[in-house]
Amino acid sequence: MALDLISLSDFRNHAHSELSGTAHFNLLTGENGAGKTNVLEALSLLAPGRGLRRAPLAELARGEGSGGFAIGASLRDGSGEPVRLGTFVRADRPNRRLVQVNGAEASAASLAEWLAIGWLTPAMDRLFTDSAGGRRRFVDRLALALEPAHARHAARYEAALRERNRLLADDAPPDPVWLDGVERQLAEHGSALAQARGRTIAAIARALAGFPDEPFARPALAHAAGGPTGESDLAAALRDSRRRDRQAGRTLVGPHRDDLDVVMAGKGAPATICSTGEQKAMLIAITLAHAELAARGRPGLLLLDEVAAHLDPLRREALFERLRAGGAQVWLTGTEPAPFAAIAGEAAMWTVEGGTVTRR
Repeated sequence: MALDLISLSDFRNHAHSELSGTAHFNLLTGENGAGKTNVLEALSLLAPGRGLRRAPLAELARGEGSGGFAIGASLRDGSGEPVRLGTFVRADRPNRRLVQVNGAEASAASLAEWLAIGWLTPAMDRLFTDSAGGRRRFVDRLALALEPAHARHAARYEAALRERNRLLADDAPPDPVWLDGVERQLAEHGSALAQARGRTIAAIARALAGFPDEPFARPALAHAAGGPTGESDLAAALRDSRRRDRQAGRTLVGPHRDDLDVVMAGKGAPATICSTGEQKAMLIAITLAHAELAARGRPGLLLLDEVAAHLDPLRREALFERLRAGGAQVWLTGTEPAPFAAIAGEAAMWTVEGGTVTRR
């Protein structure tokens, strides 16, 4: 199961780039700023959401281009004709991302039904010291790859939360009937949201139980819920907290206050106080465990940006061995091929220079 016949048009610094003849391992090398990560970002947009950089659509179109961009790829799963996935923005509607599957219009959320995509970037190295909001976004992306309906619950919960906060912040007391209706939506979608996060974290934790403590630091994960996860219990908690929330001007209970607790299993130390190298190793372990789960039901894609640059040879070899045994198609970037010598004989390789991709 793999993506092939990948095309980028007017995306970032790529006027027009094509990649074909893909393999299980796919390596992009080139100088910093050449456009390697831009290829990974394009692939990440074949999933729901804002991609691995979470960039506004207006930033994605090539500066000298038409104002729009297009990304396409063929999904080959061995069961018949390939499925063509595409996402694009038209110049006359620069703030709306469109999606097509085999040429027919589709929703962005439907992309998760075809392909499970995960990624690891240098910016994610701050995950354990980031805000709780950053960790929630991380968990939501992991959950979406396992449960495509998660995006719908997240969107509807956020809309209902904004409405409740607006009502609470008004000078006049909110209409109780209207507030009841908003809280029913919050409880329905908030319960689904929190429970999906809990299932995702629990599934990854079980997968990590089979990981050795070395050469990667094995993390233990737990879901720190920001409120009750059952629908009726969450509805009751929202109702009971109205006075306090009105004083605060915002909702103080619910899955928008969830967090991810991570402890280094071998030391019993919270991830926040572990060394930078230990934090990186735990993040890689979480990413690998999730990729193995995500690849069980649908084709999987794993995007690893500069992942080998700061790993010693032992950990690099262990990483490649784990990726070799996994079911996901892997895309890696690096400034030079040397750190990837162990997979050179089995990888499809391209050189990226100034937004131009050349097959090695």
